[in-house]
Amino acid sequence: MGESVLQMRNITKSFYGNKVLANIDFDLQKGHVHAIVGGNGAGKSTLMKILTGIYTKDSGEITVAGKGVDFHNYSDANAAGIRMIFQELSVIQTLTVVENIFLNHEEKKWGFNDDKAMQDHAEKLLAKLGIDVPVTEKVSNLSVGYCQMIEIAKALSEDVKVLVMDEPTASLSDMEVTQLFKIVRTLKSEGVSIVYISHRMNEILTIADEVTVLRDGKRIITEDAKKLTISGIINYMLGDAEKNAFEYHEREKYHDQSAMIEIEGLCVDNLVKDVSFQVHRGEIVGLAGLMGSGRTEILEALFGIRKIQNGTVKIQGKSVDLKNTKKAIASGIALVPEDRRREGLVLSHSLKDNLLIGLFQRVKTKLLIDERKLRKISEESIKQLNIKAENIETTISSLSGGNQQKVVIAKWLKNDPKLFLLDEPTAGIDIGAKGEIIKIIENYANQGNSVIVVSSEISELLAMCDRIIVLVNGKKSRELTRSEMKNEEIIQHAIQG
Repeated sequence: MGESVLQMRNITKSFYGNKVLANIDFDLQKGHVHAIVGGNGAGKSTLMKILTGIYTKDSGEITVAGKGVDFHNYSDANAAGIRMIFQELSVIQTLTVVENIFLNHEEKKWGFNDDKAMQDHAEKLLAKLGIDVPVTEKVSNLSVGYCQMIEIAKALSEDVKVLVMDEPTASLSDMEVTQLFKIVRTLKSEGVSIVYISHRMNEILTIADEVTVLRDGKRIITEDAKKLTISGIINYMLGDAEKNAFEYHEREKYHDQSAMIEIEGLCVDNLVKDVSFQVHRGEIVGLAGLMGSGRTEILEALFGIRKIQNGTVKIQGKSVDLKNTKKAIASGIALVPEDRRREGLVLSHSLKDNLLIGLFQRVKTKLLIDERKLRKISEESIKQLNIKAENIETTISSLSGGNQQKVVIAKWLKNDPKLFLLDEPTAGIDIGAKGEIIKIIENYANQGNSVIVVSSEISELLAMCDRIIVLVNGKKSRELTRSEMKNEEIIQHAIQG
């Protein structure tokens, strides 16, 4: 056993009489990556928010570097060398990289901000992390991956002993994930201890030294990562529930199998080249391909976000002009975007207000919003999609990733779309919530509606899709029927071109 930098003993926490953590023990060794996994509502984020002073524990003890501590706010945890990089990134888009890194702890000289010192310090930090971006660049010009790296640099700009990373790869490309793992290994070698929360099992087994599994607010097991397998972790997470969540269930074909959408010769921004396919009523079709293959661009073109340069689109046999989102919505199309936090939700607003965005036309009167009707629809959505929230006034940012995604889906379902476009619908979501969302999608298709889904998780496509369109470098490479979709290896081979 190595040197312990953090111990949490018998940590208990309840909200409104509901116990969400029950006598949790957690140990973190110096220079180790300790992964925490668990299903929706397992208690992962709550435990870490207690560690970082955002929540206060009801009972239990926390020891940092052999000293008992009692954090009452985030500043207390910072002073003890504990930082957290949240799933919802906290970088400010209008500020530069260096301004974000030193926000609220600016370096001073003669009582004034020492811009030169901060710029030099920031450049050294980025160089250490292998991040090639000017420190004077505005964050609004950077990708999500770079923003994630800036968050790490910000955490390291002060003395850090423990770094908590909550779903750090949810929005990263494969190349950015590789870079992040290099950074994690560098930090480990320097003695920084990392708590790693993720739903991506292969990543956990690649980067973690130990794994703790939580379920329903209880610690199920803590084990050496080398002794675990993906299926083993999933079994610990789920118990006897959701065992078949990722198995394809044969669905009855909808009685009317006419084409819901016909796409012919689609060309978009030189990224999609002469792509043609149909989706029938009641059918779920997947788009598979590597990053840059044109998957997202097709969905955005069909929703009027990107300009269609060439080609035709028919909805239920009628040609449509999808020149903007208003036209797409009027044609019965809905889109769940890849980045729900940036593009699908207003995080600072309530669940009810986020549903209002999609329901405005249904609940407005001549001058006002029909508040009673909005509340009724919101409460129906919570019940129908099993959204775990205290009430409809709950702020969206306080919900788990799975429940946030359900809200994005709910605001469209209440508008009765005929074609649902789903871009990475379960990114950053736990296994249990993934199964729930897959069932929601299947039930929607079973009503005679159609779905086009993009996912980087091949197992997810296999679990729900009736057909898969394979894209390579913006072109349709193959079309796989259900009988041809025998395993992940076949699809992985196909998307390599």
